[in-house]
Amino acid sequence: MEGKKTAGRQKISIKKIENKAARYATFSKRRLSLYKLAGELVQQNDIDIGIVLSSPTNEPYSFFHPTVEAVAQRFLKQNIELSDTTKFVATCVRNNVNKIEDKLAEFKIREDVASKETIILDQAKEMREIGWWEDIEKLKTDELTQFEAWVNVADFNMKYRLKTIGK
Repeated sequence: MEGKKTAGRQKISIKKIENKAARYATFSKRRLSLYKLAGELVQQNDIDIGIVLSSPTNEPYSFFHPTVEAVAQRFLKQNIELSDTTKFVATCVRNNVNKIEDKLAEFKIREDVASKETIILDQAKEMREIGWWEDIEKLKTDELTQFEAWVNVADFNMKYRLKTIGK
């Protein structure tokens, strides 16, 4: 067995970072990671959460879900029922977050489809450069399928261009 190529994950000692630029950069990265983890907690467990931070330059940062009022009321008065207004606002915020998550999932699917289409188009471009159309009888089944896909894409693009030019 060969030796490790990297040092891997190693435990670092927790101490103040003396370099101000490095300290602020680390804070920014960790703040974003903390917000991301808090967002995942909210999404997975349907909880209310609040985070208040102060940066090395004394800039205040916060993350609250669903609202500051909802988190503060739950924290200060743990057994009290939230007001109707706070419940309504919290529900609206949760609905908006769910809509955004749905859109994000849809964009991810579109990105995957576009990536696959790009791969197919790149393969078609390679086929065109090789000159496969000159000797179709020698193509294997999978190569013929790729060639057919390229021809279909080329046909669609030409029809689209003709329509846009004709207008």
